[in-house]
Formats: sequence, structure tokens, C-alpha cells
Amino acid sequence: MKEVGKFYGQEMNRTTFNLARMNMILHDVHYSRFDIQQEDTLEHPQHIEERFDAVVANPPFSAKWSASGLFMNDERFSQYGKLAPSSKADFAFLQHMIHQLSDGGTMAIVLPHGVLFRGGAEGHIREYLIKKLNYLDAVIGLPANIFYGTSIPTCILVLKKYREHSDNILFIDASEHCEKATNQSYLRKQDIEKIIKSYRERTSEERYSLVVELKDVHESEYNLNIPRYVDTFEEEVEVDLNEITIELANIENEITKVDSTISDYCKELGIKSP
Repeated sequence: MKEVGKFYGQEMNRTTFNLARMNMILHDVHYSRFDIQQEDTLEHPQHIEERFDAVVANPPFSAKWSASGLFMNDERFSQYGKLAPSSKADFAFLQHMIHQLSDGGTMAIVLPHGVLFRGGAEGHIREYLIKKLNYLDAVIGLPANIFYGTSIPTCILVLKKYREHSDNILFIDASEHCEKATNQSYLRKQDIEKIIKSYRERTSEERYSLVVELKDVHESEYNLNIPRYVDTFEEEVEVDLNEITIELANIENEITKVDSTISDYCKELGIKSP
């Protein structure tokens, strides 16, 4: 977005809440242009009547929440018929974000891979989201170990209420496209640009991305596990055991020759051969 009129946010943790406000100021966003509240997003939403053109979040992975039956009367959740389980609030955050998304807006949420294939209430919500609402625009698999505090691989779900490509979903597997390090891997500029280019152009690329028709997702029972659609397995390579045996024999001969040469040098120097 070229112009952002106002930023809204909500965060329960006081430290993160204060960091969010500091971040606004450090990026030259005047205090009159942001409204960030400290409160539990699911239990006590602070901007519930607002609708936003861009909604982004990386909520706490598989956090616990009350999942109280009272939420079945909450318009954020009631239409889905089931609530996200109390042990995993991932879909509850997603449903909250969808509720606050404007008709022409776009949302992106970072979640653990479990949301793509877990069954039960989550499977029911996922099916409703795709089959009934048809809001899911893309699934982007990210590399493992790129977030502080967890090493698990994650994904980005991109959703729109009115999709230009309403008959398909784009799957991108960017899990191997990063700079890997011992403590923390990270997405390089070219990795981010490749994801964005693939999403914008909606291209299918071998071992990286695939545009999947909704009927194929239906046939997979709304399982969104990325390897179901994007094949990243290495092709099997035929191995000639005879060639390997000959090569090993040649290596043994070379080792014998080298050992003999070293032994001769040791004799000349009057030292014990290793």
C-alpha cells in the first residue's frame, strides 16, 4: 500500500505492546496515526467494529484460549459451526482477522504447518473456509528456524474475501530457499523477491510452486499439506555397484602405494613408520 491512513494493533504482552508503539515512532508514524491497544485479541477485541484493507499477524503458535461455548454467539466464529480447540488457537486468530478484513482487503497470517492438515474442529473450519467462503488465496511454506524462540517450519496463509483467481489456490514451497546458519536461518533479499514474484505472477514452477484447482483440493479432502501439491523430492539416481567396487579397489591400491612411500622415507630418516 502506497498510503496508509492509520495503523491499528492489539497485543496482550506489555513488553511487545510497548515495542509496537516504539516501532511506529521509529518509523516516523505520528502518534495520531496509530491506535495500538493492550488487551487479549480473542477474548477482548478492541477494534471489533473496524474493517481493514490490510491485516497481518504472526500470532503465538498453538496458543491456548478459553474456547468458551459463548463464542458460538460471536459473529467472528459463529458461522463456522465449530470453535478452534482450546489447546490450539491458531484458527481462532485467523477467524478474528477475517472478520476485521474489508471486502477489498488482503490478509496474511504466519502459522505452524499443523493448520494445513490437522483434523477435528480445525479440519472442519479449514473446509468451510475453502468450500463455503473461498477466501484462501495462497499457501506459502517458509524455511525452518527463521523465527526466534522456535525452530519449526511455518507457513503464510494469504486470504482475500473477493479473489481474482477464485477457482484455484497457489502453493509455494520456499522451505529450502534461505541462508542456513547454525543458530538462525534467514530469508535473503532474493528469497523474498522470488516468493513475491511467484505470488504476483501466480506461476507454477517445478519443485517450487503450483497453481491448484479447487476441485483437486476437494479431492484431497481439504488437506493443504504443501508436499501433496508441490513435489520437492529428489529423483532417484541409479548406482552401478560394479563401478563403485572397482573405484574402492583403486583407492585401496593408492593407499598401499602411499603407505609404502611414507615407510621408505621413515627408514631413510631413521624414525618409526606410522
